[in-house]
Amino acid sequence: MVHRLTRRDARRIAVRAQLLDASRPTDLLSVIRHLCLIQVDLTAAVAPNVDLVCWSRLGAAYEPAELDDLLDSGRVVEYAGLLRPGEDIALFRAQMTAWPGEEVTWRTGLARWLTANQACHDDILAILRSDGPTVARDLPDTCVVPWRSSGWNNNRNVPRMLDLMEARGEIAVASREGRERLWDLAERVYPTTDVVDAESADPERDRRRLTSLGIARASMTKPPGEPWDVGDAGEEAVMEGVRGTWRVDPAQLGLPFRGRAALLSPLDRLVVDRKRLTEIFQFDYQLEMYKPVAKRRWGYFALPILYGDSFVGKLDAASDLDAGLLRVNAVHEDVDFTAAMTRSVDREIESLAQFLGLRVSRS
Repeated sequence: MVHRLTRRDARRIAVRAQLLDASRPTDLLSVIRHLCLIQVDLTAAVAPNVDLVCWSRLGAAYEPAELDDLLDSGRVVEYAGLLRPGEDIALFRAQMTAWPGEEVTWRTGLARWLTANQACHDDILAILRSDGPTVARDLPDTCVVPWRSSGWNNNRNVPRMLDLMEARGEIAVASREGRERLWDLAERVYPTTDVVDAESADPERDRRRLTSLGIARASMTKPPGEPWDVGDAGEEAVMEGVRGTWRVDPAQLGLPFRGRAALLSPLDRLVVDRKRLTEIFQFDYQLEMYKPVAKRRWGYFALPILYGDSFVGKLDAASDLDAGLLRVNAVHEDVDFTAAMTRSVDREIESLAQFLGLRVSRS
């Protein structure tokens, strides 16, 4: 059976699956387990991505100290730049053991580089084993073959070695000091779990991904890091006015919908796949922090504004911690806001400022 969906159906499925409808969750660990992952990005023009993602779901119920406790206990872990439920590491252990993997040819060069620098690898393991959590700058660079890149990673041997050792499941991020990661042996960071074989792990990850997204493509070009497609998970669907087929979580079909206003991080899972964002929501958005000021339409770190099942604008705001202000430079309206929309968005802005311990200042 192929489910036939309108765009409104798809929008509501996507919003509800991402826990952004009116029935706000109240438990942080349950939110992280449902979302499967949250990207770690420390850009704090308003607040770091993790905090924005958690606050936009939980509102006043979100306490960053609770997240710290979850990380300290191993119930939440950081892996490959993403926060994940600790138990989900079981779905990656087979992949770690098999790294670089025969099916991923571009990793072969990484494996050769690591082998050429086996002494540096062994030095790092020895130091972590004896000293415990350590930042990269305190680890020795004993590489005999430097890392070559045309980008900013050129000659950054220790960070690249740490990334590869993390991919192999040897080390893990134990905690953070500001922007710096403290590395330790994976066995002292990750919770003890079984190993789920690759043949079972991949479909289970697809299933969990679809549960968090609600609706997604079965296959698409792989972005860096976590995939956005879901393979054979769920059931087939087509969307009115959009080419191709989709996969939909059947648990989301036929449910009632009640929306609310929400201010989202530019890296939020609902908006980070810009192609899906356009196809389902017909929302024109780009993160403009890398654009020259004169070419920005909405601002350095504009937050997409969700209202009900539609994106209705962007909030150009910035945290000024020294002044104690959340500076609202502009609310860009993609549609004419009704009085009710304005009130709802203003309440979210005030709630965000309270969460950050700031006062709202409007230009």
